[in-house]
Amino acid sequence: MPPTSATDAWDSWLEQAGDLGPVHPSLLRLLALPMLRRLQDSLHSGTATRRPLLALNGPVGAGKTSLGRALERLAALGGLRLAVVSIDDLYLPAPQRHARLAGNPFGVSRVPPGSHDLPLLMEELALWRAGGTLRLPRFDKTLAGGEGGRSGWREESAEALVIEGWLMGCRALGPEALGERLQSGAGLEDLNEPELRWLPRWDRHLAAYAELWGACDGLWLLRPARWGLPRRWRFQAEARQRRAGGGWLNGSQLDNLVRATLHSLPPELYQDPLVEPTRSGIALERGVILDRRRRAHPLGVQLSSLASGSSAIG
Repeated sequence: MPPTSATDAWDSWLEQAGDLGPVHPSLLRLLALPMLRRLQDSLHSGTATRRPLLALNGPVGAGKTSLGRALERLAALGGLRLAVVSIDDLYLPAPQRHARLAGNPFGVSRVPPGSHDLPLLMEELALWRAGGTLRLPRFDKTLAGGEGGRSGWREESAEALVIEGWLMGCRALGPEALGERLQSGAGLEDLNEPELRWLPRWDRHLAAYAELWGACDGLWLLRPARWGLPRRWRFQAEARQRRAGGGWLNGSQLDNLVRATLHSLPPELYQDPLVEPTRSGIALERGVILDRRRRAHPLGVQLSSLASGSSAIG
């Protein structure tokens, strides 16, 4: 018989789960199990009015895909019908993406705000929350020489949902506030002139995501100790894929992809405010800091240093 308390039960399922892939145990303890408890409590509180939906924000290379697989496996052991999907699966079809991103300073055909089919996502979320089957497209990043493309649909009877992505919860600044930041240059030192010119466009596109943030019940955060780590993590992941016979992006393509995540929404302007409850599009419920080995540390320990854009963890 599994333990009766929720906390003991999920600890027990974690012990029974076996190999959960390249997810550090600290991340499972500090974020995965609390997230599963939160979802289970929402479903069984007796006051739930809709199926719970959480947003998971984490930079490229942070291990969001692996964490999602671990969450789904643990949830199944605990009898929770959970789906974890990536915002990347909602990329627009190639013709629309190419038109929207034509001439962008990163030379990418996906990634920045505006790449996603938000009307489709909101329509499917409404149907799911009304009691229907969760039905969302799948996106295969290996297609079209690494540009990617839709590859079928995912359908399942989930009772809880987590959407993960690098821009989840990021809030548009608006023309006036962004204009002030562009004038001061604070937080924009690493952007080149073309990237600075495109920043107002990315901010306008980001404003359209507010409806999605409003549909989410809470934000969960994977925060890198330093913003130089996502590039390192992504290149390491590509190297592992190549050794395994996969991998589809060359060094220049990888660099452009990572740069697009860090320079279309500069972290100091869009990511760092996520730890400040009054400045995020979704209420932050829990977060962790990932060191260079992607070990998790409690977010609160570093709040003061995060405010200045630095961290003692390496």
